[in-house]
Amino acid sequence: MENTVKSKKKYPFGFYVCALSFTLERMAFYSSKWLIGIFIVASVASGGLGLTDAVGAKMGANLVAFTYLTPILGGYIADKWVSPRLCVVLGAILMGLGYVCGWQASAQSSIGLVWAMIALVSIGTGLFKGNVSGINGQLFDDKDQLDSAFSVQYSFVNVGSFIGTTIVSFIAYGVGFGPTFLICAALLFLDAIWLVVGGKIGFGEVGKKPFKADEVKVTTSKKEENNDVPLTVKEKQRVAAIILVTLFSIVFWIVWYLTYNPIMYHWGPDFDYANKANWMIGNFVVPSSWFDSLNALCCILLGPVLASYWTKRANSPKGDLSMFKKTALGMILLGAAFGVMALAEVVRGDNQANLMWIVAVGILMSLGEMVFSPLGNSFISKFSPAKVLGLMMGVWPFAVFIAGKSYGYLYEFLSGYSFAPAYAIVGGIVVVCGIVLWSLDKKLNALVEDEENSSSDKAV
Repeated sequence: MENTVKSKKKYPFGFYVCALSFTLERMAFYSSKWLIGIFIVASVASGGLGLTDAVGAKMGANLVAFTYLTPILGGYIADKWVSPRLCVVLGAILMGLGYVCGWQASAQSSIGLVWAMIALVSIGTGLFKGNVSGINGQLFDDKDQLDSAFSVQYSFVNVGSFIGTTIVSFIAYGVGFGPTFLICAALLFLDAIWLVVGGKIGFGEVGKKPFKADEVKVTTSKKEENNDVPLTVKEKQRVAAIILVTLFSIVFWIVWYLTYNPIMYHWGPDFDYANKANWMIGNFVVPSSWFDSLNALCCILLGPVLASYWTKRANSPKGDLSMFKKTALGMILLGAAFGVMALAEVVRGDNQANLMWIVAVGILMSLGEMVFSPLGNSFISKFSPAKVLGLMMGVWPFAVFIAGKSYGYLYEFLSGYSFAPAYAIVGGIVVVCGIVLWSLDKKLNALVEDEENSSSDKAV
C-alpha cells in the first residue's frame, strides 16, 4: 500500500461529489459483474440463459477487460476535445443504458443484449472512470493533499463495491435478474444527476474545458528537437524494466480474476452441479457474491493496517521492502491462495468443504492485491522517460485488458482437468514468478535508479 500522510486541511466539496459518484458506479459495476456470471449460467426456468459456466466466465471477463481498455480513449477525448464534465455525465448515462440492456436480456433471454450491455458499460466507463479522477485532482490547490485524497476516494470505491455485492444476491433471488440489472441502471442515472447538480456547486471552473485546453505549448522547433533526441541508455533500461514488470502483472491479474470463477462455479451454492462447499451458517446460506464483499471488506479494514506496517517498516533499521519485492510478495500471496484452494479440494474428499477454506482464499488474494497493485501507475510515473510517458502509462491498463480477456479462457481450459492438481499448478506458477521477481530485485533497481556520475544518464 502507498504510505500517505493525511492533511489537516478540509477537502473541497467537489472531492466528495467525485468520490460518491465512484461509490454509486462501483455499486452497479461489481453487482453486474456477479450478475452476469450467474445470469448466463442459471437455467431458463429460473430466469437465466442456461448456457455453460465457460460462457459465463468469458462474458464476465469481457466486461472486466474492456472497462480497462476504453479509459485510454476516454482520457484522450477529455484531454483534447470534450469537456471532462460532459464526458463523466455522458459516461454515467451510457453505463445506465447498458444495464437497461441487461434488464431486457433477462426478459428476452438474449445473449446479444448482454453483448450490448458490455459494449455500453465499457464505453461509458471509458468516459467516466479516469476523467472523474482527473477532475478530482484539479480541485486541489495544495497538491500535498492529493495522496491522502485519493486514498480516501479509494475507500469510497471499496465501500461501493462492498455495499453492491453484499445486497445484490438478495435482490436478484428476490425479484429476478432483470429487475436487478434495472436497479444497477437506476444507480448510474442517479449518478449522472449527482454529477450535474453536485458539479455545479463543487467543481467551479474545473472540467469545463478539455484538460489540455490551456496547456502551454512549446514551439514546433523545440518539439522537433525533443522528438529527434534518442533515449539514453538509462532511459532504455527503465523502459525495459517497466515492460518486464508489466509482463509479471499480466500473470498476476489473469490469476487474480480467475479466482472468482471456481469460487462461483465449482464451490458456489448457486448451481446444483457445484455446491462442493458448505455455505451454510446456521440456517443462512451465504451468497457467493459475498466473496466479492470479502475482498472489498479486506481492502477497507486491512488497507490502513498494511499502510501502517509499511510505514513502520520504512522507519526501522531494515528499511522498507523495495517496490519489486512488494510486487513479488503479492504474487506469492496470490499463489498461496490457489494452494489453499487445491488443498481444500483434496481434504474435502467426497464431502463439502468448510466455508473457512473459501474465506482463507479470499483473504490471501485480497492481501496479494493490496501488496501488488500500488506499483502500477506510480512506478511508471516515477521512472518512465518523459518523452514516452503517455505510451508507458497506457501499458499498465492494456496489461489488465489482456488479463481480463484471458482469464475466462484459462478457466475453460482448466475445467478439462482434475481440479486440485490443475489449480495447484496455477498457484505454483504464480509463486515461482514471485520468487523470480524477488531474485531480480537488485538488477531491476539498478535499471531504474539513478547512479551518481553515470555517463549513460546525462541530461539531454
